[in-house]
Amino acid sequence: MTDLATYSRSGPVGTIVIDDGKANVMSLAMLNALHAAFDQAERDKAVVLLKARGKHFSGGFDLSVFAKGSAEDQYLMVKAGAELALRILSFPTPVVAACQGNAYPMGAFLIMSSDHRIAAEGDYRIGMNEVAIGLTVPRFAIEIARQRLTPAYFSRTVITGEMFGPAEAVTAGFFDRLVPADGLEQCAEKTAQALATAIVNTLKWIHSHTPEEIMAKMPDDLIGPDKALYLAALKNTIPMYSTDGRMDPKGAQAVLAVFSQSVEAVAKANIDLSKTYTNKFVDQAQGKTGG
Repeated sequence: MTDLATYSRSGPVGTIVIDDGKANVMSLAMLNALHAAFDQAERDKAVVLLKARGKHFSGGFDLSVFAKGSAEDQYLMVKAGAELALRILSFPTPVVAACQGNAYPMGAFLIMSSDHRIAAEGDYRIGMNEVAIGLTVPRFAIEIARQRLTPAYFSRTVITGEMFGPAEAVTAGFFDRLVPADGLEQCAEKTAQALATAIVNTLKWIHSHTPEEIMAKMPDDLIGPDKALYLAALKNTIPMYSTDGRMDPKGAQAVLAVFSQSVEAVAKANIDLSKTYTNKFVDQAQGKTGG
């Protein structure tokens, strides 16, 4: 991962922060950094909190690539963006997006692809303004907007390129809710905490029931015709799941050791593992559930 997108873990919650120090444009480098961050979140099986620093959530695709880049450069950037949006849509754990500023295309696509979307009050805009600046709306973006936005706002957004303030964007379907700007961080963490608590409860339930009891709760179409095979799979995979959701310091050290062998930059870096994760969220979840 690069500094364009940083990843940190707190128990079952992984936070990805977009920050290029400017407008957080979705260049190929930024998109690759985000893919790498989601790679780590998937390995950690973490609920993801996606947010950004600065006045902009994202300035959208890097317009300099469209203006001066080769056809291949443009293709690779849009392809990486489409693949990232699809990945968030199909991510195995929930993704919470917290928006604090302008979200232009690609930034808006990432927000719409997330499972729960929170906006801070403020003077900023979100939308898909491609047609207003002479660009074609990518097909993948149209389909994401179609399933997120209300029909009337879908037409206005895609056809006219209209941008919306955060309050109207909630009505349009870009966001699920609007919170005071000074409460965005707390609200996003609270939402992630609720999802983390659900995961902790699920882990407890899994480890307090036999494979046969778990299978009895599963729908027949998920089990399939071979019940013996499904039961054997359960017995083999249950030990892989954490019993409490906490990050083991030895596990973090093992991951660092593996990456140090294969990534020169990691091997040379002075990494303080204690600053890369905490168990705050899962400890709070354990307190609420009596663990």
